[in-house]
Amino acid sequence: MTTVDSFTAGHLPALRSPVRWNRPLLWLTAACVVLALVSAVGILVDGRILTGVPIWLKPFKFAVSFAVYAWTLAWMLAILPRRSRPAEWAGVIIVGVTVLELAIVVIQVIRGTTSHYNIATPFDAALWSAMGTSIMVLFFAQVVIGVSALRQRIPDRVAAYAIRLGLGISLLGMGLAFIMTSQQTAGGAIGAHSVGVPDGGPGMPLTGWSTTGGDLRISHFVGLHALQALPLLAYALGRWTGWTERVRGRLLLVAGGAYTVLVLLLTWQALRGQPLLQPDAVTLAAFAALAVGTAAAAAAVVRKPA
Repeated sequence: MTTVDSFTAGHLPALRSPVRWNRPLLWLTAACVVLALVSAVGILVDGRILTGVPIWLKPFKFAVSFAVYAWTLAWMLAILPRRSRPAEWAGVIIVGVTVLELAIVVIQVIRGTTSHYNIATPFDAALWSAMGTSIMVLFFAQVVIGVSALRQRIPDRVAAYAIRLGLGISLLGMGLAFIMTSQQTAGGAIGAHSVGVPDGGPGMPLTGWSTTGGDLRISHFVGLHALQALPLLAYALGRWTGWTERVRGRLLLVAGGAYTVLVLLLTWQALRGQPLLQPDAVTLAAFAALAVGTAAAAAAVVRKPA
């Protein structure tokens, strides 16, 4: 048990009462940090290249992403006013499927082959099928946590908006993975993250996002990290502005709406086969409209705080 302070005073949680952290999620966070360090060493000492990038880059990225994800969920569960057993058990389920997912990624790296969309052999197909099932289980486990967050009355309105919108938009980002699994490749196979070009072509540094075609991983990534971006925005508004809770709450709602549209626009851009950094005039106009609309809505909220 530990005591947490006010979110709006510049601290992370939103309550002053004792809370219990979900220990399995914290253990998962620590394990992912260890895997990230091991993978970083692998990138340096293992010269193998797979789909155009160092073979250990995928487990490194997955480990970092899951470390952040697990800690964020542990924090969100910790600040709920009442302990929710369904949500706590959903966190445990998320730990289990994440361990399975990471284990498969590492096994395939050791074998020198890909983990995603790989049905080259019955064994590869079985692992890929297990990954697909695990991500569906993880999706519904997070839905349980989201429902728990909706049903409970979180005292800090801004924190409540940030948590609920973050969980919802991250589910949207997670759901985009299902588009990738049904995406048809140039060779007729099913399952790809690139659009208009084969997977494994020229990509951006570190992320590997395609620089020659569309890439669904971009909107997937942005959507998932609403889980961190919106609570951090709520924290920043409470820490560095003097606006009232009502103003900050409305700004959070504006940000959540804009973030949702951004994820959809990035998906639309990718499905049209456009690289992130090479948008056409129509795409640029859509992003400009989003920026102008968001700025106008935010300005209206600040000007009329009542």
